[in-house]
Amino acid sequence: MPKTEFQPEQIGEAAETVLRELVQAGKLGSGHIVVIGASTSEVLGERIGTSGSARVAEAIFRAVDKVRKEAGFSPAFQCCEHLNRALVVERQLLGRYPELEEVSVIPVRKAGGSMAAYAFRHLQDACVVESIQAHAGIDIGDTLIGMHLRRVAVPVRPTVRTIGQAHVTMAVTRPKLIGGARAVYTAEQAAEADCE
Repeated sequence: MPKTEFQPEQIGEAAETVLRELVQAGKLGSGHIVVIGASTSEVLGERIGTSGSARVAEAIFRAVDKVRKEAGFSPAFQCCEHLNRALVVERQLLGRYPELEEVSVIPVRKAGGSMAAYAFRHLQDACVVESIQAHAGIDIGDTLIGMHLRRVAVPVRPTVRTIGQAHVTMAVTRPKLIGGARAVYTAEQAAEADCE
């Protein structure tokens, strides 16, 4: 993969675009958690975990912050494997989701990753939780966010497939469909069934 020149405006614009698409697809707003996995190395065209960049992290963070202020969701920034993919969140989230378990660690570039380290320094009253069950997520650079999504994950195809040189994937989640042959899943189906 060729190394790319750092262009914060393009990185930020691309991140804003895909985040807005995710918000729209999942009808995300207040009360929803969005997990953000981002390899700043991959954005620059380097192998994940080798060339972390605070400048790339800043561009992505600003995009997330801008879209979250518009939509109202709560971001959860995934750390790298050296911190077992724990997540950086704002402490107020612990009060709304009592199942979240805080852990004692401060992410840095070499243990947590540039994105999580930047988020920890710039979120309001940041803390780290061991795991989360997010309503949606965006993965920039194949960081493997699936372990932090609620069941059932539904892929969302972004119009922008890469940010810098990093591959982008996204998902929203939906409640499990339960029942058998008689079950209905939409209001329209329920109205038809009630008329029979």
